[in-house]
Amino acid sequence: MAQAHPAVLHASPARGKTVAQKASNVRWRIFAIIFALTVINLIDRVSLSIAMPTIAAEFELTPSMQGLILSSFFWAYALLQIPGGWLIDRYGPRRVIGWSTGLWGMFQTLAAFATGGLSLMFARVALGAAEAPLFPSGGKLNSLWLGSSERSRGAVLMDCGGPLGVALGGLIIAYLIAVLGSWRIAFFIAGIATLAMAWLAWHYLRDNPAEHPAVNDAELDKINQGRAVPMAEAALQATKGLGIAARSLTGILLGRASWAMVFFGLLTWGPSYLAQARGFDIKGIGAATFIIFLCGAVGSLVGGYLCDLLIRKGVRRGVAAKSLLSVSGLVALGAFLLLPQLDDAFAAVALLALTAFFLMWGSLYWSFPALLAAPSRVGLIGGVMNLAGSLGGIVVPILVGLLLQHLGGYSAVLGFFALCSALFIAGTLLIALDKTEVCHG
Repeated sequence: MAQAHPAVLHASPARGKTVAQKASNVRWRIFAIIFALTVINLIDRVSLSIAMPTIAAEFELTPSMQGLILSSFFWAYALLQIPGGWLIDRYGPRRVIGWSTGLWGMFQTLAAFATGGLSLMFARVALGAAEAPLFPSGGKLNSLWLGSSERSRGAVLMDCGGPLGVALGGLIIAYLIAVLGSWRIAFFIAGIATLAMAWLAWHYLRDNPAEHPAVNDAELDKINQGRAVPMAEAALQATKGLGIAARSLTGILLGRASWAMVFFGLLTWGPSYLAQARGFDIKGIGAATFIIFLCGAVGSLVGGYLCDLLIRKGVRRGVAAKSLLSVSGLVALGAFLLLPQLDDAFAAVALLALTAFFLMWGSLYWSFPALLAAPSRVGLIGGVMNLAGSLGGIVVPILVGLLLQHLGGYSAVLGFFALCSALFIAGTLLIALDKTEVCHG
């Protein structure tokens, strides 16, 4: 039962005048929780990569077994994107986030008790399955809790937790292993922290803003501004098919998969590039990776705020979003073409940091399911979009490895990333965002 909210206008007892009620800010607390979950999500995800040298020595794992264990996370993660999206639309993001976060915290904790490669692989597959619904759930909450003028900020606030989690994860997990002398204790601590976040998410999140006890009428007006029917009610209405235009869906899939090729390419092969092509030692690689992905997190936030600012200034949503995303793709394309010409290693890191800053404007894609899909299909379309990104993340390490093995050197790899950047722009331009001016206010 929703708590009664005070009137938007109320009389001041002291002055006897009617004053406007200040809107509460529950929606941004909701997205602060989603941001924190995303950071922890990536910390848990990269923890195995950091600990693998220690684990491999303890379990006497072959390189091929290490590769299987490292990739096993994405098997279930990718396969459960669409089922996870369906569950979000069916049962609501609060239930799905609460249960999935609890499960992934449990499996992260259980990984600390692994006795060999197979049990560790099982824990990683289960972790991937449990983490699968988080980003589509965030996309659904974007549609339920934010008005059209705030969705870009909500999308990037969620997604910027990814690169920040990568940047922090290496430092935190490595520090815990070094100080505590045990990868098992580090995994256990990370799992318990995730379980605590599951409790917080279940306690505070709501699927319907009107049912949150801390939301007042002024904030509800902001959330539902321009909507004929509140989104929480519209999400209950039946929809045939996928509820999205084929052209826009094609653009989303192409753009997100191409973007993910670049992002996960930097994530998986970036350290090797810094070591082999630029001569950095392990400390230098850690510092450079931290700087690059921290710049990506900042860039994600800047892109979202810029997009919403342009829309508030009267720029059409399609023009604002496509312009920023095109700039993002063009900067990445130019950077990957320029990198082979740079001799100075520190200049290369600076260029990669700049590239990550603009590349993470691609976080704006997480506002698209809420803008383009029917309200009852937002979770599903978010899952489909994240599936495309996950497949890009699975494929790109293999492709880069093949390019290095058969062509030698990183010039071909950087050229491939430039091609992906161009396809990212092409996919973005296909998306029919202008129609959302009428459909979604």
